[in-house]
Amino acid sequence: MAASIPHYTLNDGARLPVIGFGTYPLTGDEGTKAMVSAIENGYRLLDTAVNYGNEEEVGEAVRQSGITREDIAIATKIPGRHHEYDQATRSVEDSLRGLGLDYVDLVLIHWPNPSVGKYREAWRALVDLRERGLVTSIGVSNFTRQHLAGIIHDTGVTPAVNQIELHPYFPQAEMRAVHAELGIQTESWSPLGKRSAPFDQQPVADAATAHGVAPSQVILRWQLQLGALPLPKSADPDRQRENLDVFGFELSEQEMAAISGLARHDGRLFGGDPDVHEEM
Repeated sequence: MAASIPHYTLNDGARLPVIGFGTYPLTGDEGTKAMVSAIENGYRLLDTAVNYGNEEEVGEAVRQSGITREDIAIATKIPGRHHEYDQATRSVEDSLRGLGLDYVDLVLIHWPNPSVGKYREAWRALVDLRERGLVTSIGVSNFTRQHLAGIIHDTGVTPAVNQIELHPYFPQAEMRAVHAELGIQTESWSPLGKRSAPFDQQPVADAATAHGVAPSQVILRWQLQLGALPLPKSADPDRQRENLDVFGFELSEQEMAAISGLARHDGRLFGGDPDVHEEM
């Protein structure tokens, strides 16, 4: 399965699988077991964060899997409390120690935390960490157009990735257009919509019936055809395989439009507006 997963090429020339595996909130031995299962089932991108508290489990899963390090991409995130330049640098160095790795493929700033006003320092630290070879690609998460403009203006370096909330109730058309304009890869957290997943909504259910697939597969296929990189999470091996099995069918323009039409004025899963929401 892994060999059949296409890749996106980022603006820095690095490549990422078009689907990754979200690891929150997988922890402990059971978390490691679920991640090993995901790797065995074909996932080659694992997404973690300092605030997930499972970097050690991610590193252990990679070692237990037996997959060559170069064949699997690991992404982590700097938390809000580490936005000062020196703290951001130490945060990534600590993440590497926790993961047990010499380098990490992608590091993101988890949230901009604008009231703190130090995300630009964190970005400068990431630029320098990439120069040191500790990080292959650098990006952000939950950044708006304004936040992106600030860090690009400061450094001349455009993020390779912006990971944002994106699902049928919140398809983020405006931010996807910004990313297309700037050459930034869109990643989707909560790509299925978690407990609010619209599996029983008519556009999704009708497409699932028409293509003989599960509603979750329809939504992940919708994500791919939008050009996004979804990060579904499941500890269930069968569901893991199902979530990767989305390359054998294609949604029509009408089906795509109908699913996007499920958008709500503010379809966020919680009050995660990057202009006000903060996580330390």
